[in-house]
Amino acid sequence: MLGNDRRSKILITTPAEQLTVLTAVGLHSLSVPSEGDVTRIFSLHTGSVAKYKPAMRAVIQRVSQASVVIEGSTKGSIGLGLVVLLAVEDADTPEDVEWLSGKIVRLRVFPDDNGVMNRSVQEAGGGILLISQFTLFASTRKGNRPSYSRSARPEIAIPLYDSFLRKLSEDLGKPVEAGEFGADMQVSLTNDGPVTIIMDSKLRE
Repeated sequence: MLGNDRRSKILITTPAEQLTVLTAVGLHSLSVPSEGDVTRIFSLHTGSVAKYKPAMRAVIQRVSQASVVIEGSTKGSIGLGLVVLLAVEDADTPEDVEWLSGKIVRLRVFPDDNGVMNRSVQEAGGGILLISQFTLFASTRKGNRPSYSRSARPEIAIPLYDSFLRKLSEDLGKPVEAGEFGADMQVSLTNDGPVTIIMDSKLRE
């Protein structure tokens, strides 16, 4: 019996069909495991259903110039354009790659002749610098040391990152500059505006 303590019991089912019953104060306080495919969360108290879906996450910055240096050498650089920081999860799919890439290239964040943000990076003749950034999935819910367990393992993340880089170049219509997955990188940029946008391939806000 739940009584008057206003707690809900949560049942988590994973692809391995392991069942765990937890007690939490609302869904917002529940740390969802990252186990590959979609983890379904059922509220046994309310009967409502919420779904956690792995996603690609990107931070997009409009810049007047940007570059990435690895071991003292410039790996990539652009003038006017976008810097894209990208993080992926284990269960991301080609659909995530296609949606996020297309959305970034078509994003109207550059000024038109009237000074209104109404042009895409293509229309502005800009470039894109892509940087892998697994820390975008950092969880700070427990303690002071961030957890990165949601980020994809390298054997999964690297092919997804490479696929995204190819698709982004295809959608932009010219080669995209990029860093190197897993490398120690020094990224320099001048954020123009500033304009910074966060995108998620599942939330699609």
